[in-house]
Amino acid sequence: MDDRDWLAQRFEEQRPHLRAVAYRLLGSVSEADDALQEAWLRLSRSDATAVENLGGWFTTIVARVSLNMLRARKAKRESPLEERLPDPIVSRRDSRGRDPEHEALIADSVGMALLVVLETLSPAERIAFVLHDIFAVPFDDIASITERTPAAVRQLASRARRRVRAQAPVPDPDLARQWEVLEAFSAASQEGNFDALMAVLDPDIVLREDGGPGASMLIRGARAVTERAMMFSHLGPTGRPALVNGGAGVVVAPGGRVFAVMSFTISGGTIVEINVLNDPERVKEIDLSILD
Repeated sequence: MDDRDWLAQRFEEQRPHLRAVAYRLLGSVSEADDALQEAWLRLSRSDATAVENLGGWFTTIVARVSLNMLRARKAKRESPLEERLPDPIVSRRDSRGRDPEHEALIADSVGMALLVVLETLSPAERIAFVLHDIFAVPFDDIASITERTPAAVRQLASRARRRVRAQAPVPDPDLARQWEVLEAFSAASQEGNFDALMAVLDPDIVLREDGGPGASMLIRGARAVTERAMMFSHLGPTGRPALVNGGAGVVVAPGGRVFAVMSFTISGGTIVEINVLNDPERVKEIDLSILD
């Protein structure tokens, strides 16, 4: 085995971890895969003989590539107020523990609520928070990636951490309880029971819809969210329960074609956040067969 084959084997061994890092940094499965491909191209042209910590080196290269992608995305985004939702990771309701690589993508309590807040951070804040707080990368290493001092990186992570704590609700850990609340929501929606819907929603609930460029919205408050849910109650029977980023969710698929992926953040026994991805170009990538 020559040096390049040896390096490729080590990279493949680290792929689940590196893909998880890139997904948290980018919020996109396809972009995470692109980042890994670009990282490997860089690595394959490098001399690894003197590298003592290959895993850390791989992570550093993936993070640098991801940072460049985040900066490019921010530069070309036309509307900073657009509600862009991360790519959801959809799996069967009973799929936990079956696919290690899939599990790696949604480990560490990285649910949709947290990913949504990460989308609001600057590229450098996101890199600092994700690498340090989720993957325990030292600030000195992050400083070399972001071309800042360790003290500046520490401030970036602290600022990001405050925003995450303020804006990302922590879901109830009991998944069975999550399903109970979601089933009550689904039943009330299909029955058109306004009061029952209001009862399972937090008074300050936030609903985000990402229908693609120019077609997103943000709705706040239980009454407004209930009224929105009632408008689409006819789609209720086409909803299929699914884990979305490890939490209770629904894939709406009338006629066997995915219309929307809905993630529900349930905290304190009520729904505090609903994120709906119904961008036709993105939901068509969801494979319904994984729910069979």
